[in-house]
Amino acid sequence: MLQIVKSEVVAVAAVNDFVVKFANVNGSGSASANQLFAKSIIRMGVPVAPRNIFPSNIQGLPTWYEMRVSEAGYLGAREGTDLMVAMNPQTWDQDIASIVPGGYLFYDSTRAIPHDKFRSDITVIGMPLTELCNREYTDPRQRQLFKNIIYVGALAALLDIEIEVIEALLKEQFKAKEKLIPPNIHALHMGRDYALQHLTCPIGLTIRRSNKVGDRISIDGNAAAALGAVYGGATVAAWYPITPSTSLVEAFTKYCGRYRVDKDAGTNNFAIVQAEDEIASIGMVIGAGWNGARAFTATSGPGISLMQEFLGLAYFAEIPAVIFDVQRAGPSTGMPTRTQQCDLLISAYASHGDTKHILLFPEDPHESFLFGAEAFDLADRLQTPVFVMLDLDIGMNERLCRPLVWDDSRRMDRGKVMTAADLESGRDFGRYLDVDGDGIPYRTYPGTHPNRGAYFTRGTSKDTRAKYTESGAAYVENMERLLKKFSTAETLVPRPQINSAESTTRLGAIYYGSTSAAMREAQDILARHNIDVDLLRIRAFPFNDDVRNFIAAHDEIFIVEQNRDGQLRSMLINELEISPAKLRKAVHFDGSPISASKIIEKIAGFMPAARGAL
Repeated sequence: MLQIVKSEVVAVAAVNDFVVKFANVNGSGSASANQLFAKSIIRMGVPVAPRNIFPSNIQGLPTWYEMRVSEAGYLGAREGTDLMVAMNPQTWDQDIASIVPGGYLFYDSTRAIPHDKFRSDITVIGMPLTELCNREYTDPRQRQLFKNIIYVGALAALLDIEIEVIEALLKEQFKAKEKLIPPNIHALHMGRDYALQHLTCPIGLTIRRSNKVGDRISIDGNAAAALGAVYGGATVAAWYPITPSTSLVEAFTKYCGRYRVDKDAGTNNFAIVQAEDEIASIGMVIGAGWNGARAFTATSGPGISLMQEFLGLAYFAEIPAVIFDVQRAGPSTGMPTRTQQCDLLISAYASHGDTKHILLFPEDPHESFLFGAEAFDLADRLQTPVFVMLDLDIGMNERLCRPLVWDDSRRMDRGKVMTAADLESGRDFGRYLDVDGDGIPYRTYPGTHPNRGAYFTRGTSKDTRAKYTESGAAYVENMERLLKKFSTAETLVPRPQINSAESTTRLGAIYYGSTSAAMREAQDILARHNIDVDLLRIRAFPFNDDVRNFIAAHDEIFIVEQNRDGQLRSMLINELEISPAKLRKAVHFDGSPISASKIIEKIAGFMPAARGAL
């Protein structure tokens, strides 16, 4: 079977605006081929937002690679698939069901599939991929790997992608193994030539060269955050592997090998330790931070759960530490390879007793880089743990973003650290003494002075000189000073961003992190239906007056987030003493990235006028 085309189909037609989804088997080598396909479209100047949907086992289960093509630059997820590349019989039924009416199905037609397994409202394109590979290759592994390249070649013909672009990408990919370039290019042309000879090319979905990518780069958030840690001065990483944060430390290791090696001596100026568990990893980070190093760990929700007691120690003893939390679906093991924003409460108030921690919410890899560096300045300045709250969608998926630019004149802010000269001059030193009225005391590094500036670091109650005491008055003074320090943090953390509607409105929406791409698209769609919504993107906790004023200026506000319980909404109610009735909960938590249509659906539940935008 070469091709089945249902005559009654009204096929979808679109240029540079559709969704392609690949259904493969984990471990089949399809990932690199699918990424090659996505990059070729970016090279043609058309924005692409790819998402890898993979199982939590090693090999054999279904995996999907979803790619949104959007010349308008919408990088959020979109409901429905316009072109399904179905390479996994196990998921056939659900893959077919996800295709929009008028969409396209591309599949391996080597084996006949019953007609009742197809839909009459889609265009079906069959190509005998396995048969072609079996004729061309004898090695089983080559058959599997080159089949992936063959279907990329076929798709290039079907979507009118410039073949020279894909050839150039293959040459770049295998530049260290040049002998692999000719066979891959041969497989690519096998697929393209077959499609041009036997299939209708191009189909209604086409790629046309554009210039909408501009100077943007494609990088995943974990890699960007790791580079931010390098530029932020981090020299110590202690971690325990956990999805989806592992690649962050792997990237940091790679960058340190390039930028943290003494060129003359050949020695490493960094320490990376894979600990026995998450408890040990945060303990090492706190020890390094106490000693003056800039240190971090990368983890996810289960790791944050295990770190609670140590995080309380760092908060109460006032020791800098940075935690990259790449959030996934919980509770417990939950869905390890699905995305959520469900660690806000456990991170903001980590440990027992009264604690409040700094949280940073990057929206994309660009901010992951910036906040990844800034977190170390904040941790040192405020002498406290700082969480960088990524999630799987940001962390593990490549995203187009602004270039990562660093100001070489920028210097690290080490905060209030007394030097040996300060101590020698007779300056008064009390480790927990609030000298400047901002709640932040001065500290010393171990060994700063032979007989001055020493103190005992403890997790128990103490006075301003770090001396143990169970005095209620001393405890209250210390806890209130910590609150004052948290108020100071409001002036230091990234301020929220406001995106006002074109017309004055009393309707607002608050969101954060990876939700931003879908939220901006939702705002545009609603505006086309004469529903104006002002947006505020929270970039950090604690919240400042911009958030308070935004809430006060609107009659009704939707809090859009990716968790079941509306954790940000709870924090806003608790911290700003806002009436719960004013803040509408608009949540999405099935593990998939939120889409503009899902946001509008939630708003339409409260506003019938918004239903027309669905």
